[in-house]
Amino acid sequence: MAEIQQGGGGNDGGKKRAKKQSTRVDMTPLVDLAFLLLTFFVLTSTFSKPKVLRMIFPEKLDKNDPLVKQPEVKNGLTIILTANNRIFHYSGGLKNETQIEETDYTKNGLRKVLIERNRPLIEELKLLQEEMSKIPEGDTAKKNAVERKVKEATNKSNLVILVKHDKDATYENIIDVMDEFLITQVAKYFIVEEDLAPLEKKKIDEKLKS
Repeated sequence: MAEIQQGGGGNDGGKKRAKKQSTRVDMTPLVDLAFLLLTFFVLTSTFSKPKVLRMIFPEKLDKNDPLVKQPEVKNGLTIILTANNRIFHYSGGLKNETQIEETDYTKNGLRKVLIERNRPLIEELKLLQEEMSKIPEGDTAKKNAVERKVKEATNKSNLVILVKHDKDATYENIIDVMDEFLITQVAKYFIVEEDLAPLEKKKIDEKLKS
């Protein structure tokens, strides 16, 4: 037990002084209080969360299996990353008449394309955000209800994006595209690891040479 004691009085030069009472301070409660405060701050503090980038990869298909067919994104968007930070995109399934367009990583490039394609979800999420801002701070029931609506809206989104790349694309290109997905609130996207289809490569080569 931690304590502080102060000695009593005594004689000084033959003079008799009044005896002082011993002062005793018990430090144990202060030690207990320090541990309680330390425990409180440890339990209530928020630990730093690892910053990760959410990436979705499609299931790999067996190309040697004749019964397995690569799924088509009929109402989706395919983005192709190539050398020298060049980026191309086309809508729907790839056919001979499909037009592949080139864009860039600016707000008037890829971001504008994504906003136009994802406009229904963006507008719906904006309305839900306004609804959330009007809910009182302590009304968790209504907040949870709005959060469920947000989850349902993202799950119902019809926009599906495939991200493909050739051997000359860089990790920076992938990160830039992911950032644009976050900004434009894209809910469903997939990073395709397989090589470009022959027709895709042909059309891209024609664009690169032009």
